[in-house]
Amino acid sequence: MLFLMNGKMKTVNKEKLPQKAPFVVVCTHKSWIDVVCLGIALYPIPIHFMAKKELFSNPLIKNLLTKLNAFPVDRSNPGPSVLKTPLQLLKKKQVVGIFPSGTRNSEEKALKNGAIHIASRGSVPIIPAVYVGPHTIKDLLGRKRRFIILGDPIYVPKMTKDKEVVIEKTNEVISKVFKELKSNV
Repeated sequence: MLFLMNGKMKTVNKEKLPQKAPFVVVCTHKSWIDVVCLGIALYPIPIHFMAKKELFSNPLIKNLLTKLNAFPVDRSNPGPSVLKTPLQLLKKKQVVGIFPSGTRNSEEKALKNGAIHIASRGSVPIIPAVYVGPHTIKDLLGRKRRFIILGDPIYVPKMTKDKEVVIEKTNEVISKVFKELKSNV
């Protein structure tokens, strides 16, 4: 459908993806379009997306999300179980997709730390990705180009006593890479 409405999407730096899963891919998030485009960009590698549990309350949307490999996360009450599903997926050599802004938002938001915890505990790299393109149906119909730009893998050390420092520094790196990737288009 996106191809018919908007033409072919361009994936930049696909060679930066690890040759094999598992890994965590983090992406900017401003609309439903970026979720679909990230899935297209990594094809044929399936992505298992974290999604807020409220989306799973509607049976039709729940069915669609399940078919798209999404799994629910309770953002209002995140506990150890939030890590359980993604870590199990990583052990099965799967890719976990996370939108660290935590919500679709047109303004820059502080990044959440879940991807960093998951990558550290799973001993896998974080692959940063930025979506650049239309965010509305109107823009899609205007045939504005769509890009997913991938960055170099970010390796998160195992967290010990310096956990807060690791989180802060890794969040700074991810934010910096997001800005750099956006400026490359």
